[in-house]
Amino acid sequence: MLMERIILFDGECNLCNSSVQFILKRDPKGVFTFTSLQGKTGQEILIKHGLELNVNSFVLMEGDKLYLKSEAALRVCKQLNGFWPLYTFLLAVPPFVRDFVYNLVAANRYKWFGKRETCLLSLPEWKSRFLE
Repeated sequence: MLMERIILFDGECNLCNSSVQFILKRDPKGVFTFTSLQGKTGQEILIKHGLELNVNSFVLMEGDKLYLKSEAALRVCKQLNGFWPLYTFLLAVPPFVRDFVYNLVAANRYKWFGKRETCLLSLPEWKSRFLE
């Protein structure tokens, strides 16, 4: 049985939308599905797992478990085509070190990469990969 893997991302963030496009291009088997943190499904997942509705993180749900920040990103890398799984060696780095860098980028993502009013629409062939 395949494990369900859902990525929750900030639908207003240009960096986050670019990251989703990046993942889609390197996940031809369709391992991941996507939903925005701001959407109904994303909000339901956050509530179910007791997280704040305005969580400021990239979130990966694998089965019934949530991963946040750098751990979520590295767990996604593990499933991608190409050399991206090699980055999982960074899981050996203590989370407080990894997340320091993650938090720095997250805190500045709108300033550095911009913000949009609506979630970016993907290519038609990827539409089924989005939960809403």
